[in-house]
Amino acid sequence: MAESRDSDSADLTPQFSRGAVDIIEREPVFEGFFKMLRLRLRHRLYRGGWSDAFERELFVRGAAVGVLLYDPERELVGLTEQFRVGALERPGGPWCLEVVAGMVEPDEPLEDVARREVFEESGLQVDELHFIHTYMPSPGGSAERLHLFCALADLRDAEGIFGLPEENEDIRLRVFPLRAILEAMAAGDPGGCPIDNAATIISLQWLQLNRAKIAEARLV
Repeated sequence: MAESRDSDSADLTPQFSRGAVDIIEREPVFEGFFKMLRLRLRHRLYRGGWSDAFERELFVRGAAVGVLLYDPERELVGLTEQFRVGALERPGGPWCLEVVAGMVEPDEPLEDVARREVFEESGLQVDELHFIHTYMPSPGGSAERLHLFCALADLRDAEGIFGLPEENEDIRLRVFPLRAILEAMAAGDPGGCPIDNAATIISLQWLQLNRAKIAEARLV
């Protein structure tokens, strides 16, 4: 039987680590814009011993960076609007409001990725970055990890059309009052909230909690 833990304990470490997983077979089943593997594996059990061998498909996508654009002087937020194939059946249609985002190249510093993607998707040069959080969007079947930042920028007259044509990017930068964005999120329209992806929601909630600290730091 697994050892019980005090529910008030601050230790969040899982009982098992990577060494408790045995990868028996790793088979590529698709390689295109993305990659998919079929794994045959087994792992340790809480009740003791090992599981039977079983198969899981793994969507292989590496690290990515997401950046929320924020103008603290005017309390404006910049979000990208672009077509997303995964949102074809979304009630509001497949054009989504999101934070700036892009993939991390091997050995590329996260802050460099953030600044590069901001320039490609908004035309803005940003210096001040605030780290928000890092998380896995869907660990049940994907290896992707997303690193979130907030970039401070002057968003006056920043709206426009951006993106790299060679990557089939057609990106519209839109600028909104922060208050209007937070009110739309609070309304939580189940029929099609205009902001319904995790990276953007997490980033905006972080900003809601930390904008006073950002303002105070700029006065020092």
